[in-house]
Amino acid sequence: MPAIRVITGADIPAAMRLKEAAGWNQTEQDWINLLQLAPEGCFGIDVNGTLAATTTAVCFGRELAWIGMVLTHPDHRGQGLARRLMEHALEHLQGRVACIKLDATDMGRPLYANLGFQDECGIERWSRPGSGPGSTLRATAVALSRTVERLDRQAFGADRTQLLSVLAQIESAAIEPAYAMARAGSKATYFGPCVAESSEEAVKLVDDFLAAHPAETIYWDLLPDNAEAVRIASERGFQPLRKLVRMAISGAAPFQHDDSKIFAIAGFEYG
Repeated sequence: MPAIRVITGADIPAAMRLKEAAGWNQTEQDWINLLQLAPEGCFGIDVNGTLAATTTAVCFGRELAWIGMVLTHPDHRGQGLARRLMEHALEHLQGRVACIKLDATDMGRPLYANLGFQDECGIERWSRPGSGPGSTLRATAVALSRTVERLDRQAFGADRTQLLSVLAQIESAAIEPAYAMARAGSKATYFGPCVAESSEEAVKLVDDFLAAHPAETIYWDLLPDNAEAVRIASERGFQPLRKLVRMAISGAAPFQHDDSKIFAIAGFEYG
């Protein structure tokens, strides 16, 4: 039986091939970010000397861990590799965090339910095609203030300062205390995360982002229970592309978060 191992930067080309086979949007930089955030929490299985399956587990303090990048090459599906990796990731996280979450595709959802995950809410990817000439605006990055960090923790429910510090270096903007970030994708530019106290703040951040990326296809992952996020996306020409289900394994204490402040998530691999 192939052994489970920790994957490293040397595995990124092979991991990208798995990602491409699944048709996902992540880039090499996304894998670099995951390895930076969870150097001991990115796992893989080799079959005949080639990386055949992966799973990642990023911890946000002791409150929460996020499972992502559950990928198996099409040639090796149905062999139990994803289950073995998920079981290993859950064992790795045991005693480390109070809650574990993930965003499940239709393909993965039965496995996660069998492992004890329960449905929490819907999550959707919305998309808008590019139009018009490219912008001359350059991406900027802002330093995160303590006010922004406090708002994000209130909205998300866990301390993800380390993640935000990594993503803020790529492209970010803030209107105290609201903020938004973006990054390149292999299929579309990705908008998110975006957290704001009010829809007015979110609208300003969204419009500034769209003005800087007029010619690009944009992906925006949102929680459909946030009616204001849905309204803003619809009014700006976005349409639903994919539907997933957010699932969780929680401890005895309920996990406190405020989805009304989350106008865009950070990504299916981050939450």
